Amino acid sequence: MEGEKRYISAEELKEHNKSGDLWISIQGKVYDVSEWAKEHPGGEIPLLNLAGQDVTDAFLAYHPGTAWQYLDKLFTGYHLKDFEVSEVSKDYRRLVSEFAKAGMFEKKGHVALFSLTAVALLFLVVLYGVLRCDSVWAHLGSAILLGLLWMQSAYVGHDSGHYQVMTSRGYNKLAQILSGNCLTGISIAWWKWTHNAHHIACNSLDHDPDLQHIPVFAVSSYFFTSLTSSFYGRTLNFDPLARFLVSYQHWTYYPVMIVARVNLFVQTFLLLFSNRSVPDRGFNIMGILVFWTWFPLLVSCLPNWPERIMFVLASFAVTSIQHVQFTLNHFSANVYVGLPTGNDWFEKQTSGTIDISCPSMMDWFFGGLQFQLEHHLFPRLPRCHLRKVSPLVRELCKKHKLPYRSLSFWEANKSTIRTLRTAALQARDLTNPAPKNLLWEAFNTHG
Repeated sequence: MEGEKRYISAEELKEHNKSGDLWISIQGKVYDVSEWAKEHPGGEIPLLNLAGQDVTDAFLAYHPGTAWQYLDKLFTGYHLKDFEVSEVSKDYRRLVSEFAKAGMFEKKGHVALFSLTAVALLFLVVLYGVLRCDSVWAHLGSAILLGLLWMQSAYVGHDSGHYQVMTSRGYNKLAQILSGNCLTGISIAWWKWTHNAHHIACNSLDHDPDLQHIPVFAVSSYFFTSLTSSFYGRTLNFDPLARFLVSYQHWTYYPVMIVARVNLFVQTFLLLFSNRSVPDRGFNIMGILVFWTWFPLLVSCLPNWPERIMFVLASFAVTSIQHVQFTLNHFSANVYVGLPTGNDWFEKQTSGTIDISCPSMMDWFFGGLQFQLEHHLFPRLPRCHLRKVSPLVRELCKKHKLPYRSLSFWEANKSTIRTLRTAALQARDLTNPAPKNLLWEAFNTHG
């Protein structure tokens, strides 16, 4: 009966917001996930970022209907007092329900099959071009195709990380290791670790690792205060080297993107050989060893060092288009400092993302991630549906007066460079202390 329910206030719930004492609320029911956090497939960080508050929208976004059955054993017996749902959340949950009833989360099309087939064919062509052809142009073409292979393989890894693209969880994990570790040299474990935090804390300067690129890049002058990264657990020191590099970041942006993979390789090794708890560490290390066996061997088959350097740089340059795309989706969007809050899930995603408009024939090239907002709102939705739901998301944003930004690839590049240049000029101004820069940002849409 209603009178027998036990209640706690939102303020009391907020007290349970740390590792070992971690409570959350879903649809007004309070759950103790302190122990479960260690087993959570998405890691502990997403739970810590939303600890002590209602997380219904985030839970619906990331979990299938089968996940509800596991909540009962975590129920504290408490309900959240004065639990209310905003109009935005009501509309968002209605869309999730409609998509689920239509079976859209399960209808994945044949994207994974086509992508894996394309990756396999590209790999064979690359091998043929390097091993069987003597022409430098054939070798250059092979490098370009290898870059495209890495892009498509990364999209398969991304898809399989968000939802099951194969017939079983075991095969899905195999697809992740093959498409990520074995073919690209980037650990799927590292990707999950950073990517889950990025989705939950989208464009939070101190909680979203995808914006934390000091000393090379700073998308906001907030970084000039040497923010503490809650994700990495260290201070992002804005020292003289960082000030110098950031001062020219709008010029170095594209050159850095070309060699960005090197950083991802380094980050992969730092995680896999760290003291952190890494799921499937052994499989991830084996996959990385596969990559660092075939790739150096392939490069060594080229006739001379100039061609080897050309091959590596050309393949990296092609793949840099993907790195650029990922930054276009967020670098010039709105940013904030602090933890995300569960009661403005929809608003935070619209504020921190930018779509890239393109014709449908280019969907394969962007891997569905040109619909960045749609993907952030419905991360389990297969990419073959993102274009279909885009008008619904646009309509919902218009209804609630929320931003829906969709720029052409060219305009998105201009917007990103403009953001980088603004921060660069502020970094050069040694006479202006950071607080004045922060005040300047308060009157601008970015930040």
